[in-house]
Amino acid sequence: MEKWVNVSVMINVLVVLLLGLCNVFDAAAVEAEGSNGSKRTTYIVHMAKSQMPESFTHQSHWYDSSLKSVSGSAEMLYTYDNVIHGFSTRLTSEEARLLEVQPGILSVLPELKYELHTTRTPQFLGLGDNADAFPESNSVSEVIIGVLDTGVWPESKSFDDTGLDPIPRTWKGACESGTNFSASNCNRKLIGARFFARGYEATMGPIDESKESRSPRDDDGHGTHTSTTVGGSAVSGASLFGYAEGAARGMATRARVAVYKVCWLGGCFSSDILAAMDKAIEDNVHVLSMSLGGGMSDYYRDSVAIGAFAAMEKGILVSCSAGNAGPSPYSLSNVAPWITTVGAGTLDRDFPAFVSLGNGQNYSGVSLYKGMSLPGKLLPFIYAGNASNATNGNLCMMGTLIPEKVAGKIVLCDRGVNARVQKGLVVKAAGGTGMVLANTAANGEELVADAHLLPATAVGQKSGDAVRKYLMSDHNPTVTILFEGTKVGIEPSPVVAAFSSRGPNSITPEILKPDLIAPGVNILAGWSGSVGPTGLATDDRRVEFNIISGTSMSCPHVSGLAALVKGAHPDWSPAAIRSALMTTAYIVYKNGNSIQDIATGKPSTPFDHGAGHVDPLAALNPGLVYDLAADDYLGFLCALNYTESQINSVARRQFTCDASRKYSVNDLNYPSFAVNIDPTRMGSGGTSVFKYTRTLTNVGSPGTYKVSMSSETTAVKISVEPPTLQFGEVNEKKTYTVTFTASSMASNTNSFGRLEWSDGKRTVGSPIAFSWT
Repeated sequence: MEKWVNVSVMINVLVVLLLGLCNVFDAAAVEAEGSNGSKRTTYIVHMAKSQMPESFTHQSHWYDSSLKSVSGSAEMLYTYDNVIHGFSTRLTSEEARLLEVQPGILSVLPELKYELHTTRTPQFLGLGDNADAFPESNSVSEVIIGVLDTGVWPESKSFDDTGLDPIPRTWKGACESGTNFSASNCNRKLIGARFFARGYEATMGPIDESKESRSPRDDDGHGTHTSTTVGGSAVSGASLFGYAEGAARGMATRARVAVYKVCWLGGCFSSDILAAMDKAIEDNVHVLSMSLGGGMSDYYRDSVAIGAFAAMEKGILVSCSAGNAGPSPYSLSNVAPWITTVGAGTLDRDFPAFVSLGNGQNYSGVSLYKGMSLPGKLLPFIYAGNASNATNGNLCMMGTLIPEKVAGKIVLCDRGVNARVQKGLVVKAAGGTGMVLANTAANGEELVADAHLLPATAVGQKSGDAVRKYLMSDHNPTVTILFEGTKVGIEPSPVVAAFSSRGPNSITPEILKPDLIAPGVNILAGWSGSVGPTGLATDDRRVEFNIISGTSMSCPHVSGLAALVKGAHPDWSPAAIRSALMTTAYIVYKNGNSIQDIATGKPSTPFDHGAGHVDPLAALNPGLVYDLAADDYLGFLCALNYTESQINSVARRQFTCDASRKYSVNDLNYPSFAVNIDPTRMGSGGTSVFKYTRTLTNVGSPGTYKVSMSSETTAVKISVEPPTLQFGEVNEKKTYTVTFTASSMASNTNSFGRLEWSDGKRTVGSPIAFSWT
């Protein structure tokens, strides 16, 4: 099941969730009974504020009256003022049905459960050793980044506030007290910390405070890792057991961090997520970083998308992880066009640990093991499937290995289902000396390093197949593992991670997602002091920094970089900042070769990398941007034929689509193009014509930009009118139209292209994806 679960560093499930799918589940684990004996579950009630009767002096009184009209015993969990107009509560299905038909009710939606998606990075991104690489870095100290996650470990050195100015006057937030946490835990770096548990407790029951803190404190590690990645102060001499040693720092070292704990051991619930986003808007954050699973349903039913729309209207950029269900197509989450959707790539750093076989063959793997070394000799080697009576014994699941066959030997385990580090624990419990973890076809050549509890290394599918063949053919197989520490300068890099979720966009195919990729494999960042680096309950090691992987890690990279751009350009909108990051992203290495996809071993595509890999220094001066405002997105919803109440649920206000206007999804001013072609609906002459209108805003010096196009396919002709755009002043806008003419010779395979505007100094690039449906 490994490929179907979510990245999470929840205790006992850290690693098995690192390459999983960002599924959304109905939150109904624990239900209270209604007065008639029927079960109660949590619902989020969206109200049309414009329809509030004049007899009510405040909307909360109206909410309360509406709820009491269907239930005398139901209580509100939260009321919402910013992300939606409405409240959350526990209702029976009958009460929910009755409430939905009350005047002023837009929708009554069942709560959803979300899951988490789970140093050298600054140098790899070209930021250098300090924030001074950004010319206007002092203004970054005014930028506040909100992180929704599992909380924070405030004692982390990454939250050192030495040298920081007083907290920005715009900050309206708080540092909440709770279990093992007080207001004194915040400072001028970690300026705010809140926790949201009402939705979780309503469904799952009271938080077990012997296992996790009912406070902003992070007993999981994931939240500390993401928040220190996004804005951690520089810490010299950081490492995990000596691996990746060096100065660790977040992307925006001078930015302020505010943490909102919404995820608990049992998951993250949408009522809590909405409440946190509601409060973050009120607190005046500038960027919201959310490394958790968004919905894969229509936007008016997706709490993250709805909350992000409200944040966008307030000028807040929302960055979300794309998910870890790759390399399967259509596996993306968080695809609303007002969200910046981030996939994952690798760094140029690795942690080699070689498998050396008795036949003299060596195979490269990776490991973060640090402990007692193996003897300086070859040891007996056995395949787990031959050391078990269970049908799935090859997976090294709990209780499946026969100690008499394993004792004193190194064991080959196949990857899949259970956590990678847990497999090693199973081998160790059975008396094994070490482990070789072999990928199967599901994971291919992708290698993710783990801090194993015994000498162990992970190898790719091809190496795994060769090792299995040796085990099956040699009567006395032997092996040892050679640990090589940290190696930098790995080429090619970056490559798209196999686990990174891929397009096309399953909700709106006309919007190309993900938007871009950023480092998300083997990332070093701060960690919780409550849990070991593996997340296993039996792991009693404690570390200040940990190395983990996932789009959970790539998301805060982009959030922090967005904060840097925001600091340099305070007046830019969220769409302008995203455009700057996208149009300056790169898709080729310095040698001119295309960025690779580790899942296929071939060049990656815009469905894998979006606009490309983020290039923060280039994003500071993009030349031109594709800007968007709230009304543009509302026109997009009109183009999707959303009903008035559905649009109201997203917009939180009355908005009526203009019946005289022809809305087109193709005209949303997005920095990319996705063309969906149906060969059965070709027009006269056996062609289909698609027109996309875009507007560019000059944010640089005056200049003349000329267009160029490229395409992999001859089945689609591309023309741009006008082919030249002349800009004479800052904020000047120019509109152009792209016409895609597809012929009947089109195949059923996806193909890609690129459109670029250049003034000879700067290039404003946009990916193009052609899909035949």
